[in-house]
Amino acid sequence: MSITRRSLLIGTLGVAACARVPAPPKGPLAPITLDTAFSGRATGTGVFRVDLTQSERRFSARLNSRLHKDRLTVVEDFFYEDGEQNRLTWVFDRAGAGRWIGRREDTVGQAEVIETGRDIRLSYLADFRAGDDVTRLGFEDVIYFGRDGRVINDAIVTRLGIPVGRVRFEMQPD
Repeated sequence: MSITRRSLLIGTLGVAACARVPAPPKGPLAPITLDTAFSGRATGTGVFRVDLTQSERRFSARLNSRLHKDRLTVVEDFFYEDGEQNRLTWVFDRAGAGRWIGRREDTVGQAEVIETGRDIRLSYLADFRAGDDVTRLGFEDVIYFGRDGRVINDAIVTRLGIPVGRVRFEMQPD
């Protein structure tokens, strides 16, 4: 392998390794917790962008959440531009101060949630279905209140530990 080719490969992997977690938003933000971010009903729009091809898949969603003691349930109804629809339900259990453990129908193991005060960090693996195909993807989400009060969820998507895409989902209470 030539030095130029090796440098390109090492540089690409180095950049990819740096982009495994979304950058936190800059500036002061309103305090946020998982149960305040997902309280009651909300609607939102989002986009999944594949880094290599810059292709996009747009969607809208309706969320309905309920907190009962230390368990938060979030039902998500997704509507994709191509006509596909699906429903996924998160169940989060409080695991201590500023920590939750969650699961959804498509998650592999448990999702870990950490509340920092200014944002929420959500980390999980999921088996993503597209038609008859299933692909295991990793998600590293940062959730925060935007300046206009919307809840914003930015995520880096990985496959086999390598960043392959990004998701941005913006929600507002109904």
